[in-house]
Amino acid sequence: MPHMTMAELLARVEADGTGLGAMNVIALEHAEAIVTGAEAARRPVVLQISENTVSYHGSIGPLALACLRIAEESSAPVSVHLDHATDVDLLHRAVGLGVGSVMFDASRLPHDDNVRETASVAAWCHERGASIEAELGEIGGKDGVHAPGARTDPAEARRFAEATGVDSLAVAVGSSHAMETRDARLDEPLIRRLAAAVPVPLVLHGSSGVPDDGLRAAVAAGMRKINIATHLNLRMTRAVLAAITTSRRGDPRGYLGAGRDAVAEEVARLLRLLAEPSTVPGPQPIPTHAD
Repeated sequence: MPHMTMAELLARVEADGTGLGAMNVIALEHAEAIVTGAEAARRPVVLQISENTVSYHGSIGPLALACLRIAEESSAPVSVHLDHATDVDLLHRAVGLGVGSVMFDASRLPHDDNVRETASVAAWCHERGASIEAELGEIGGKDGVHAPGARTDPAEARRFAEATGVDSLAVAVGSSHAMETRDARLDEPLIRRLAAAVPVPLVLHGSSGVPDDGLRAAVAAGMRKINIATHLNLRMTRAVLAAITTSRRGDPRGYLGAGRDAVAEEVARLLRLLAEPSTVPGPQPIPTHAD
């Protein structure tokens, strides 16, 4: 199936009120596992490559091109996405390779500079047919606005989205990056207010720390793109360690394969979860003064 842009996949989930799983890729086995899980669940998925992962590998080319090829050969709809890019040159290289979606993270800049820089990058991306995600305030790449106590103001988020022309917006509603426990409690009333106020799909970062019922409720309240990384990395690591412990063979395909299988199984489960109906009411219109 041809590689799809984030805007195309978000339009699909927006139409049916479900969530789009976006999973981070560090090694080739991650990409293979994520797409295998998407095919099993018969759901769209996003392969995300972070700027930190690019630094780890020393170049974006090999991993991005592998992800694009895996996406093309998948029977599931797949988008390849550059995540948390602060380096505009890296963003340009990614789009030049064929990556159809990027997240430009200028959230550490003062607000006016964030708006100006993000609007410039958004215009550049749109001229080349790429989708762009951004963040408001200081989600700060890793913590900042995604510290547990941080919250995004709906009126400010609406103004930011309108001023920059981005295709999706990451907002702070109670999650936090790199959590290894799934006990974060999201501000569901705020998600509903944001979904009603902001003219583009909402993105939840730090979703690894959110339990299943919280993810269902977030999607029902209007959250559309759900980023998951740490949770899957823990699954892979535990499976790899177990395989190494029980096998005396030195062939890495044995333990890497076990890690890949564990991630694929969990990805399929999570994607099905994000497509489940919920009893939580979805976005409701609100008076403008409520922002």
